[in-house]
Amino acid sequence: MPQTHTSDFLIIGSGIAGLSLALKASQWGRVHLVTKRAIQDSATDNAQGGLAIVTSDEDSFEHHILDTLNAGAGLCHEDVVRRVVTQSPARMQDLIQWGVRFTSTEDGGPAEPGFELGLEGGHSRRRILHVGDYTGHAIEQVLVERVRENPNIQVYEYHFAIDFLTPGHLKKSDVTEPREARKWLEGASPETMTEPPAPSNSVAGAYVLDVEKGEVHTFLARATAVCTGGAGKVYLYTSNPDIATGDGMAMAFRAGARMANMEFVQFHPTCLYQPKAKNFLISEALRGEGAILKNRTGERFVKRFDARGELSPRDIVARAIDAELKRAGDECVFLDITHRGPDFIRRRFPRIYERCLAFDIDITAQPIPVVPAAHYFCGGVVTDIRGNTSLPRLSALGEVACTGLHGANRLASNSLPEALVFAHEVAEAWKELRDVPYVLSANDVPPWNPGHARNPDELVVISQVWEEVRRFMWNYVGIARTTKRLERARRRIELLQNEIQEYYWDFHVTPDLLELRNIAVVAELVIRCSLARHESRGLHYNMDHSETNDAGWKKDTFVEKGLGNGNRELGAGSVRIGFQSPSAAQPS
Repeated sequence: MPQTHTSDFLIIGSGIAGLSLALKASQWGRVHLVTKRAIQDSATDNAQGGLAIVTSDEDSFEHHILDTLNAGAGLCHEDVVRRVVTQSPARMQDLIQWGVRFTSTEDGGPAEPGFELGLEGGHSRRRILHVGDYTGHAIEQVLVERVRENPNIQVYEYHFAIDFLTPGHLKKSDVTEPREARKWLEGASPETMTEPPAPSNSVAGAYVLDVEKGEVHTFLARATAVCTGGAGKVYLYTSNPDIATGDGMAMAFRAGARMANMEFVQFHPTCLYQPKAKNFLISEALRGEGAILKNRTGERFVKRFDARGELSPRDIVARAIDAELKRAGDECVFLDITHRGPDFIRRRFPRIYERCLAFDIDITAQPIPVVPAAHYFCGGVVTDIRGNTSLPRLSALGEVACTGLHGANRLASNSLPEALVFAHEVAEAWKELRDVPYVLSANDVPPWNPGHARNPDELVVISQVWEEVRRFMWNYVGIARTTKRLERARRRIELLQNEIQEYYWDFHVTPDLLELRNIAVVAELVIRCSLARHESRGLHYNMDHSETNDAGWKKDTFVEKGLGNGNRELGAGSVRIGFQSPSAAQPS
């Protein structure tokens, strides 16, 4: 039977952002953590490289800030960059206290100076803390253990969030207005009400599908955080796990949240090219330790594109590989680290060594075949410096959010520290919400109503449309774009949106249908933002507008729901796109 679950704080997502927020927020109240698969299924668990944090006397905050600003191609918000860089050492200590043991040098301990620091593209100093080459997995394991043993946190695995609940959402759905909002609409003055109604866009919680039982439950909370990660599965080839379908981005957009910079999709330059090796990333740390990119003839080609070669920022290296593949007609290039010697390679990169060896690739003796793949969304749900979105009572953190840190291109290994810093900020903000009234009570929210929906009878429709979206996104909205390709993609996604929406209302919700609905929303946001930017900057490269134009385009792209025709979740007339300076005020 469908149920209503009430807590102080609702967190959707179980990567480093969601788990660390749950641990910190549990000091102030009861936490419900919802995750669509098992708790450890997250992009964090797949992260190899590490955390970019200043810990060395040879480094400084100013160096790290400058590296981040340079990588971001003019769109980083400097106040956010400074906040994340300067607070990251304290958040590193949180991880250490929770039990993470970073790799250290022979003379140093895990909580003392003496960390073994890696170097990655775009960094001017060694500053990457890591646990071998499986840093994310090590962090995820520790955080899951701490969450599991915390009596104030209840975890709901295999629970898929469908949509956020707001008073406006209920009104739009022709559902009876909440009692307090009805009184207000009938002309009651604030003096006659114990509490004024929350704004119609305040987030009260979410409808959530219990995947195993097929039931839709209601989750209510004083405050909600979306920590659902990115959307790499929007593309045919990605380094991301299968869960990365842009669920939180799509939910937030549908609820009316402001989104920004969706055109800036980072393609990691080096994913293992092997048909049986699904989504396996070859860490940038290899290039930091001297690995060289070569084409099929053995030529080191990246320096033809940038003097920094393999240590150029990711957007440059990915475009260099893409251009070389198209020039030569090859299927992959090769990453060679054999000159570092077997002992070093096996010690520094044990997971990559073992994984490649399983495919008969001995990286101590032969180069690794690699190709670029969709990796990280620099855009997302707009937040202020405390993680607040444009919707009251909704926070966003991790890859789902656009905080202003990354600008037009994320500096390697900045994402995990960002998640930790914003988890701390959101938890501190939530301290002030411990005693506020709920936006909606259990009596205000009707149970999920499936209407006349029936069980899906043609699952091939979902798989066919899913494949089509991901393929045209790769071909038309990939590493290098043209206006003509983007227009083709826009026309295709508009047609497919109609099919998806019809299917969504006709059949009972399933994880596959929800994921398809969400990737289509994210795909259209990427396409529309890409069409709106008439220049090339950072991760957005349009061959028809190949120059960077600071005079006219040094601005964030924002997108939000417009007035539209009301018949489609996206489409002509239903989206408002504009630009604002990176220094402009964020939601408060």
